[in-house]
Amino acid sequence: MKRYEIGSNLLLRTFIVLLVTTVLLAQPGLAGNKKIMTTTAAKVMAERALIESVYGLKIRATETVQDMVAANFSGTTETKTSSTMKGVQFDEVIYDETKDVAKVTASVRLDSIKNIDDQTLDLKNKVFRRVAFATSTPSQAGPLKALRAAELDAYKQLVKKVVGFTLESQTTVENYILTSDLVKTKVIATIFLATVNEFGWTETGDAYVKMALSVKEVSEILGQQVIGESEVIEVEGAGAQTDDFTEQRTKKKRT
Repeated sequence: MKRYEIGSNLLLRTFIVLLVTTVLLAQPGLAGNKKIMTTTAAKVMAERALIESVYGLKIRATETVQDMVAANFSGTTETKTSSTMKGVQFDEVIYDETKDVAKVTASVRLDSIKNIDDQTLDLKNKVFRRVAFATSTPSQAGPLKALRAAELDAYKQLVKKVVGFTLESQTTVENYILTSDLVKTKVIATIFLATVNEFGWTETGDAYVKMALSVKEVSEILGQQVIGESEVIEVEGAGAQTDDFTEQRTKKKRT
């Protein structure tokens, strides 16, 4: 009888130890939702990129240079888009656990779509593909924000080349001395079917996006001639992580 009790107690203690060990080992996996949140956010960013590429987006941008000084430069770009799309697939989902950054490649195959200008595009079952990033850690967001800024800069440059822009200039000279000089450009337009050919970051952390628009392809899809300087218009957008001039002004105020 005693042997049975000793054996039972030993078995019970062994079972408890194994149970506790299993729970402790499983705890990190049960507690973490960072990877899920980050990869899901990247998927949403990739979906937006596809919408902007195919359906298009509205761009409003201004650039102002005062007295020919870069520190007085002011540039603002705003975009807006809204559309319904189905059939999006996520071809590749990569999560970097050390940096908490997700990279998602999304694609969609479309026969036709009504674009941002309410034009029906015959896309002939073409496949569109875009890449996007996201993070749940604010300290890791700098490079990703710079990449998005570069993307918008590329869109703006494409619009300026395809649609054009408005420029206003005012200069005043008093007693042979330039007293004021103001140049302002303005862009308000829509663009669609732009593709991203390359993107990345420089050694200093600045981001770049190489974007292209096939004038020939757009003309064929629309069924009408689109005016362009060549069959393919290429631009390179730039984006930065920090504003050097804001930091300089902040330092001057402190001193």
